[in-house]
Amino acid sequence: MCCPLRCNIPESAFADYSLFQCCARSMPCSAVSCNLPFQLPVQGFLGLSGAILIQLYQTVCNGDPGTFLLLLALTPTLVSLLFMSLVRNYDTNTKDDKKYLNAFSAVSLIIAAYLTIIIILENISSLSSLARIITFTVLLLLVASPLGIAVRAHREDSDRYAQALLEQRGSKQNPVISSEICKAEDSIEYHELPSEEGQAKPASDDKRLSDEGNMNLLQALCSVNFWLLFIAMFCGLGSGLAMINNISQIGESLGYTATERNSLVSLLSIWNFLGRFGAGFVSDIFLHRGGWARPLFVAVTLAIMTIGHTIVAAGFSKNLYLGSVLVGVAYGSQWSLMPTITSEIFGVGHMGTIFNTIAIASPVGSYTFSVRVIGFIYDKVGSGENNTCFGSRCFMLSFMIMASVAFFGVLVALLLFFRTRRFYKSVVFRRLQNL
Repeated sequence: MCCPLRCNIPESAFADYSLFQCCARSMPCSAVSCNLPFQLPVQGFLGLSGAILIQLYQTVCNGDPGTFLLLLALTPTLVSLLFMSLVRNYDTNTKDDKKYLNAFSAVSLIIAAYLTIIIILENISSLSSLARIITFTVLLLLVASPLGIAVRAHREDSDRYAQALLEQRGSKQNPVISSEICKAEDSIEYHELPSEEGQAKPASDDKRLSDEGNMNLLQALCSVNFWLLFIAMFCGLGSGLAMINNISQIGESLGYTATERNSLVSLLSIWNFLGRFGAGFVSDIFLHRGGWARPLFVAVTLAIMTIGHTIVAAGFSKNLYLGSVLVGVAYGSQWSLMPTITSEIFGVGHMGTIFNTIAIASPVGSYTFSVRVIGFIYDKVGSGENNTCFGSRCFMLSFMIMASVAFFGVLVALLLFFRTRRFYKSVVFRRLQNL
């Protein structure tokens, strides 16, 4: 198992790098986080992928792990080969593309609602084979619907380009009128120009701010903001992924049925989607309206995760449903906020490298909490056959430790917020107002 996992992890990281780098560079105002509308649908479908794959496993594979692993080996390869030529930088217009980006986001919300309904139905009563085939076919149609949106957008873009060519040819037939218009525009622009001193100051300021916000990896590693963001992600992504990895075993120790444990895994994927989608959208609204620095929302999500870990540690009846909602939403939110904050603080020139370096905090934190905290304590308190454990005592101390670590992450994120608050006000927010 280690060999295919070792091959898969770099491929996944490269896919993330390619997508985020294209999103950042395809927007004309990417330096001020206008690439967020591109990231919301991408992050949303990433969050939903787990719940979609569980439906694939239950419907197509009939619970056979061997068939499921074969599909997992073939499908990503075929999809990558089929669509790899489309992953590149594009010249885009935010105003024209906004409706299509909103359509992508709407599709992801519809899929999330549809999956939630399926999971509820599966918990109420077992679905027949025919019902599973029908529901999975509808799910495949919903997942494929963004292709129709993309084709329509491409068609309208081609029509717009053809219309622009016709207008350009028409303008060449009236050179006298065009020259008069150009002279009039030149005279207007001349009278509106400020003094030389007024021009030099904004130019020098923009150059200085651009240099500060366009770091390479070595420069980022030497900055305090990089390590504050890394530590915050270690506390949040690490502890959140540790819970996701152990959710089935936690449910088993607390007496949840197999159906309930499967539902928890699927629901975690949906809460992950809502966090990825909602955090970016909400933080963007606050940034555009009041210049609120995005690290503040990292602190908020870590506070939510602290509450979620505490609820899981409490061990009361059905606590995993509430705890998984809070941890899942917070975990997904941090994956949405982290790449955007990276592009805003360190620039988009080396965003992919810096983003993936900070993302190392997730597996490092997951190993630390899953193996060195949860696994170690579980083995200590386990006393049954094969060292199994039942009851709230199995994971109580582990989740109290992770709640404390998440709270420490809140303090670190608040420190990052206070350090970058002035930067967001004077650089990011000012540029957004000038768009």
